[in-house]
Amino acid sequence: MLSLTYLSSAVRLMGEAELVNMLKAVRPINEQLGITGLLLYRDGNIIQTLEGPDEAVEATFAKISRDQRHKDVFLLMKQAIDKRQFPNWSMGFHNVSKLSPDALNGFSAFLSDPVAAEAFRDCPEPAYQLLAMFRENMK
Repeated sequence: MLSLTYLSSAVRLMGEAELVNMLKAVRPINEQLGITGLLLYRDGNIIQTLEGPDEAVEATFAKISRDQRHKDVFLLMKQAIDKRQFPNWSMGFHNVSKLSPDALNGFSAFLSDPVAAEAFRDCPEPAYQLLAMFRENMK
């Protein structure tokens, strides 16, 4: 099993409705491929961790790298894993004042939850630490 984390920039800002529709379209495909992970979007900045079968993760990342909605795709980390860090596909984004993370299956409160030292002790994996750094530095 493989974990892959990348950064990219959206070529244009995406609104809440567009992000919700993207999640609804992509999540079933990822489930079929056995891919889980976490995608965080804030003000055009994207960081995503993909986890799953090596070939599926590699193919998905190649497709993302060619996607015209992204620019400056940068691979941060790729490593073999024994256990998924993000067993449920989820997506967090900034400015969801009207949308609770519980309102739609697949949303995460990761961008708004407070950072605590316990989180790093409980989730010391590099992917989690990269996502936490994104959250803290993309305000």
